[in-house]
Amino acid sequence: MTTRPHSQAPERSLDQRMEALRRANEIRSLRAQLKRDLKTGSVRVTDVILKPPSYVMTAKVFDILMAVPKYGKVKATRFLNTCRISQGKTIGGLSERQRKELVELLGR
Repeated sequence: MTTRPHSQAPERSLDQRMEALRRANEIRSLRAQLKRDLKTGSVRVTDVILKPPSYVMTAKVFDILMAVPKYGKVKATRFLNTCRISQGKTIGGLSERQRKELVELLGR
C-alpha cells in the first residue's frame, strides 16, 4: 500500500475538473468585466471594497486598485502601506478596519 503525502491534492474525476475549470473561467471573465467597468468609471472602487461581489473575494486588493484610472503601482502601493495592508491581501481577507480606512483614503 502506497501512502500519499499530505500536501498532494485529492484525485478528481473528469467531471469535477471540468466543473472547476468552468467556474475558474467564469470568475476570470467576471473580474475582467469588473476591471473594465472600473476603468470606465461605471463602477466605483469604494463600492467594490465595501460590498464586494463573491467572484472578487479572492482577488488581490492591489490588482483591483491598479484597474482604476490614475492609480499606478506607486499610488496603489502608497494607499496599501498607509492602511497597513499587505500587497498580497485579498478583498475578502480585509478586516473591517482595513476596509474602512482604505475607503476613507480613496474617497479623498
